[in-house]
Amino acid sequence: MPTTPISFAIVGVGWRADFFLRIARALPERFRVIGLVARNADKGADIEARWGVATYRDIPALLAAHKPEFVVVSVPQPAAPGVIRELAERKIPVLTETPPAPTLEGLLDLWRLVEGGAALEVAEQYIFQPHHAARLAIIRSGRLGEPSYAHVSACHGYHGTSLIRHFLRVGFDDATITARAFEADLVAGPDRRGPPEEEKVIRSRQVIAQLDFGAKLGIYDFTGDQYFSWVRARSILVRGPRGEIRNDEIRHLQDFQTPMLSRLERQDMGGDGNLEGLWHKGIVAGGAWVYRNPFLGVSLSDDEIAVATSLDGMALTVRGGASVYSFAEAAQDKYLSLCIEQAVKSGQPVRTTQQPWAGAPSPTFRGRGLG
Repeated sequence: MPTTPISFAIVGVGWRADFFLRIARALPERFRVIGLVARNADKGADIEARWGVATYRDIPALLAAHKPEFVVVSVPQPAAPGVIRELAERKIPVLTETPPAPTLEGLLDLWRLVEGGAALEVAEQYIFQPHHAARLAIIRSGRLGEPSYAHVSACHGYHGTSLIRHFLRVGFDDATITARAFEADLVAGPDRRGPPEEEKVIRSRQVIAQLDFGAKLGIYDFTGDQYFSWVRARSILVRGPRGEIRNDEIRHLQDFQTPMLSRLERQDMGGDGNLEGLWHKGIVAGGAWVYRNPFLGVSLSDDEIAVATSLDGMALTVRGGASVYSFAEAAQDKYLSLCIEQAVKSGQPVRTTQQPWAGAPSPTFRGRGLG
């Protein structure tokens, strides 16, 4: 944890930008938003009224008024590469929302910026969400042996491929990808605007893909309604030779004659008469902490905890620490996602090829906030 609050700025005013503003308000001892670029004056006025943060119409005006330690880029995908380039040319470290670019050509252009010295990290938060971080801790402990199979039905596109890569520990390995899409009826649930106001049947699109890494297999399985739907649950299955994780259940061998069964037990304060406040403490498995929330005593959703972990990691990165989530990792996530889309459209297997960022240091597959 940085010893003094990190001062950062934001470019963008969308739904995801509010996550960073909420986190900074909840954790003022760690984070301080010193300015925000809102190209639309009315939206800027709304931000100032709701959050008390000064807004500017462009990046030069922001940087003339402030010296942020880094800038969060939270704009629509097509606009992100241009904003990243503008900041990189001014030698400003960037933490960009996912993905850093919407196309392979855009990723390659940004990689050339990184090779030229641009400080570019990505706010890929899913490996920092408490339950996923706990699963990764179990995998790193060796309890399952070397993982060989991961079925991820929890998040879309590059988020899903990020989890697959980290659960399987495959880094930048190439894969043969087969995929298909399927549509079925679904009663609509809530969305970003809130609960449904009437019963309505919609068409729900599901994509299922196999990512064959040779000795390891990843299954990507997602329907776009899962984030909000009340009847489409998330599920995770990771298998190794000595055990498996199925959602929150862990089965493994203590020795070849001794099977063990435990669960990821979530510890939340504020329930059943507890008066410590409403916040997440961590996750225990088999009597030991496998994940500890780095932000104790603060009421944040799991996704906000994960985004805050990215922010905290970026604070350490710009002050000389290790990478929080490198552009190379995020580019590989997006590249695999693009290959899944290609396999769906073509109906043919797609073989990935080594991209220039594959020569970057291999991912360490570590998590933050571990017990």
